This record gives sequence, structure tokens and C-alpha cells, in this order.
Amino acid sequence: MTDLEVGMYVSRLDCDWSATPFPLQGVPITSRDDIDKLSKFCKYVFVDLHRRVAPAQTLPRVAMAARTAARPAINPRLVARHSYTDTASFEEEVPRAREAFNTMAAFAERLVDDIQAGKPIEPGAVEEAVRPMVASVLRSGDAFFWIESLRRRDSYTYQHAVGCSTLAAAFGRHMGFASETIESLAAGGLLLDVGKAQMPEEMLKRPGPLNDDEWAVARQHVSEGIAILDHSGVDDPEIRDMVTTHHERFDGSGYPAGLAGTAIPLSGRMAAIIDSYHAMSSMRPYRPAMSQHLALRQLYAGRDREFQGELVEQFQACLGVYPTGTMVELNTGEVAVVMVQNQARRLQPRVAILTRADKGPREDFLIVDLMNQADVVRREILRTLPAGSHGIDPREFFLQ
Repeated sequence: MTDLEVGMYVSRLDCDWSATPFPLQGVPITSRDDIDKLSKFCKYVFVDLHRRVAPAQTLPRVAMAARTAARPAINPRLVARHSYTDTASFEEEVPRAREAFNTMAAFAERLVDDIQAGKPIEPGAVEEAVRPMVASVLRSGDAFFWIESLRRRDSYTYQHAVGCSTLAAAFGRHMGFASETIESLAAGGLLLDVGKAQMPEEMLKRPGPLNDDEWAVARQHVSEGIAILDHSGVDDPEIRDMVTTHHERFDGSGYPAGLAGTAIPLSGRMAAIIDSYHAMSSMRPYRPAMSQHLALRQLYAGRDREFQGELVEQFQACLGVYPTGTMVELNTGEVAVVMVQNQARRLQPRVAILTRADKGPREDFLIVDLMNQADVVRREILRTLPAGSHGIDPREFFLQ
């Protein structure tokens, strides 16, 4: 810490950001006071050598205000201000979550058709579509994810839009952002791949890998997405940052601009994690879906390279070890699906058991809270399973 100087930009700490008062965007060192504050929490820090900060004492007040307004070092909308707790039980929230899901899913399907027809996006309509979902996620951290996990699987494009929007809302809640900011993040998640509506459909559904020319076309969906936002008058900064930078990578290996570290907006760094996680855990034309647990492990393996390590850890904490909707095998041989997280015991969620020990289907599901069991034989999660394992589809139990 003795090597820190005024003018440096701290991009990483040697401890969890959530244990400090500093925002995840980074810490600009504008005075000795900033160094003293960091010293109280850290033994060492990481400095972004590509960013320099003008010392506060050398800038006139007006000049400093103008510089901050032009490119703020810290986005005030993306600063933790709240600590959310569930205000509705899972059972109470499920009917409202189902209604909110149906509203957003219908909008997402219509959105793709409208864009392909050359119609502009209505910003107000996007807000109306995501607002009930955000409200549901803020009331209950599990109910909407449960309903979303039972979604239809006939269109990856709309599934990805709804899934990324839901994940963005949950991640924003976990980070403690204001509800208005969470709505912006949810709208950004919904529109992440809006530019793909302009891509050739046969290319998007290709069961095999793309060739170099096709890959170059596919990468253009980012610029196509921004063009659609421009045409539609969508000027929300979080939405635009997410669409623009969700394929940038923390180590600079992404596209379209090859941005690295905190040069990528925080909402873009979050979007990269959300987009990758949902893509890995979804069925694609060229590969089966990973289990959600394995997708989280893949993200963790890419921490501090493709993705900011602290954000990956926060995302994992947000979803839990076994995210809602994950299929699991129990030590009894039974197959179950995770319904509700237990915040006090993340390894012991509430599950719905769908099969007997021999993997044969039960006539009806059995709900068991793994944290509070009265049975002599205690059930525990043995391993996670990919969706569709053993020919089991949870929708057959819950969508009747």
C-alpha cells in the first residue's frame, strides 16, 4: 500500500468488495484520504495502469464537475443502497410470478417478430413488460425463478431474453441496487441479443459450428443491437452499456472493442456473466444444456480472466450452490428439482422429489426441506444432473 499514489485507479482489492464501503466499479485515488481509507481494509490492491485519475486538489471545482459529468468514475445508479429480504413466501408469490412471467414471455416473443418486421422498440413497453417481474423478484428470490425454470423450450431466442432479464433483476437485487436501476438492468437483459433478430435464422439454428465468415456475421449482432436501440430512441445508459459490452471480457479478449477491466461498465461486466451462464445452462442446436451448477463452476474457472472474479463470486452467492430449478440426485437415489433456497444452509434447499430410488417416476411429487427433516434416513444432494436426465421433465408434474 506504500506504493499507492494519487492519480492511480484501483481496480481490484485483496478482499471481498462487499466487506468494504467501496463500489465494485473501482476506486479512483484523488487524495491521500483515499489511500488511508483503502489501507484500513486492504494489505494490497491491484492498479489499472491504463487509467489515470486527476488529483482533486489540482482541478478547479468547475472543471472537476465537468469531468465527472462527462465520464463519471463511479456510476451512482450502480451503488449498493438497499438490503432486500423476502416480503412474500414462495407459495404466496408463485401465482403472481406466473402472471408476470406470462406477460414478459409474450412480450419477448412479440418483440422478435416486430424487430424482424422492421418495427421500432417501444421503450415504455419494455418497462411495462419487466416491471411486474422485477416486483416479483424483489418480493421473493425464488418464485419467479421457479416459474421460469418450467418455461417452454421451443425458442432459444425468447428463452434467452426472458432468462437474462430475470437473472439481471436477481443480480441487481443481490447487489443492493435501487428498484429503478434493477428495472433498467432487467430491460437490458431482455434486449441483450436484440441484434440477432437481424441475423439469418438458418445460421442461428445451425447444429454445427459456424465457419469464420458466419462467425464474423454473428458478432455483428452487437452493432445491430445498438442500431436498433438508436432507431427506437432507447437511451437508458444501463441498457445501452449492457447491449454494447456483454461480449467484452475482463482480460480484454472479448469483442467488439476489446475493452478490459474496469474500462467495461459494471452493468456490462454483469451482463457478460449473465449471458454466458444462461447460454451454458440452456439447450442449444449444437450441444445439450449444462447443469446450472456446472455452469456456475465454469464461470468460476474463468474468474479474473473472462470475468471479474469478485462479480463471479457475488453471482454465485446470488443464485446459491444449487440454483432454483436445478435437477439433482439425492443420496437415496431419488431425483429431485430445487424449488426454494435456504439462506441459512445453501447446501440444503427445499426440493420436490420426482422419482423413486430406482429412478422410476412417482405418481406425485414429494416436497422435502432438506434443512428440516423428520425422517430417520436423511436425504442429501449427491450430485447435480443436466436437464432432462433419466427422461424426467419437471413440467409434467407442475404444469397440469
